Amino acid sequence: MAGQRAQWKGFVKFGEVSCGVALYTAASTSDRITFNTINTATGNRVNRVFIDSETEEPVPKEAQTKGFEIENGQYIIIDPEEVAATIPESNKTLEIEAFIPCSDVDDVFFDKPYYLTPDRMGSDAYAALRDGMRKSNVAAIARTVLFRRMRTVLIRPHGKGLIATTLNYDYEVRSSKKAFEELPKIKIEGEMLDLAKHIIGTKKGEFDPATFDDRYEAALAELVKAKIEGKALPKKKKVEVSKPNDLLAALRESAGMMKAAADKPKRTAANANAGTGRQRAARGTAAKSSAVKTAPQRKAG
Repeated sequence: MAGQRAQWKGFVKFGEVSCGVALYTAASTSDRITFNTINTATGNRVNRVFIDSETEEPVPKEAQTKGFEIENGQYIIIDPEEVAATIPESNKTLEIEAFIPCSDVDDVFFDKPYYLTPDRMGSDAYAALRDGMRKSNVAAIARTVLFRRMRTVLIRPHGKGLIATTLNYDYEVRSSKKAFEELPKIKIEGEMLDLAKHIIGTKKGEFDPATFDDRYEAALAELVKAKIEGKALPKKKKVEVSKPNDLLAALRESAGMMKAAADKPKRTAANANAGTGRQRAARGTAAKSSAVKTAPQRKAG
């Protein structure tokens, strides 16, 4: 990928077939507006300093090490070299362990996406893997050492290439049963369910990320621009809070609004053109009248 640096380079292997590949970040936050911490007295940027929790004295980097808390305030010291020794050895190979249906992996396990590209364009092995998975409608589970950790990766066909998504481990994903254990069992039936289905049906659409705007980022940009230009700061819009109401009444009202919008008569092409013509004629008449009033009058000689 032109203009980008690969995050990782190695090989992808399936069976006895392998090909060179590279990983490129698919999602990035580098374009977001960021702020530095500033000393209000001097206007200088503030640097981070590590302070001893007891003596409150600064601790230089060479005096810092790792520690694991075993009791409140009690630590066992672990040397950085001991930590480095635990990093698994890397053979730079994404070893595909299994091909699975694409729907088998719950997206709650998804971590970060990367574009997986061939190290040289036109690789037959890469194309064979991509097209084979696409035709079979499967994804690949692979494992390798990425960024100092052994990672499980989900590989899927994506456009003209492949996308590799690192997966969270089971212990990193919180249980959904615990999240919803206090949720009471409520069954919606009859008119209430029909109205909900009707509203959903009228609001069906397609996923288009280009239509989603980051309002917070836009507001920050507006704030920064106003400060640079010395203008008044943008006023925060008042948030209108919906009034609590009866669910069935709210569903009926929503369904009625949807139906009214759908049943609203549309102007025919003829009527629309006629209206446009009348507007143009009116504008033309007004323009002629204005020209007559402002034209210089010739004096009789």
